[in-house]
Amino acid sequence: MRKIIGALIAAILVEIAVFIVVGKLLGVLPTLLLIMLTSVIGALVAKKQGIESVRRLQTNLAEGNAPGVAIIDTFLIFAGGVLLVAPGFLTDLLGVSLILPYTRKLFKPAIYYWLRNKMKNGQMFIIHK
Repeated sequence: MRKIIGALIAAILVEIAVFIVVGKLLGVLPTLLLIMLTSVIGALVAKKQGIESVRRLQTNLAEGNAPGVAIIDTFLIFAGGVLLVAPGFLTDLLGVSLILPYTRKLFKPAIYYWLRNKMKNGQMFIIHK
């Protein structure tokens, strides 16, 4: 828990530093407009991608296929959307990388590894009906 709080505080401090640097380069008003623009565009893209991902999830379930990949895609797109709506340039970069299919692939192995470890340690299990 302390690591998470420490990482969150560090991320906030880095975001503030980036705001200051970008604000000095572009000015206050353009920086604020850029932050608002990225939030709006990010929310729209995340909504579109999220709807497509939920449809794939529903299709997999309707066909009787395992929805594992679709669930992970949906989760990553949702997380990316949340990061895009949050103010900040670094969160926007991470959010875009979670939403775009090509860069989202880079995060999947880490998610699979984390899930396998949780299942191996008995902290997570799958119920078959």
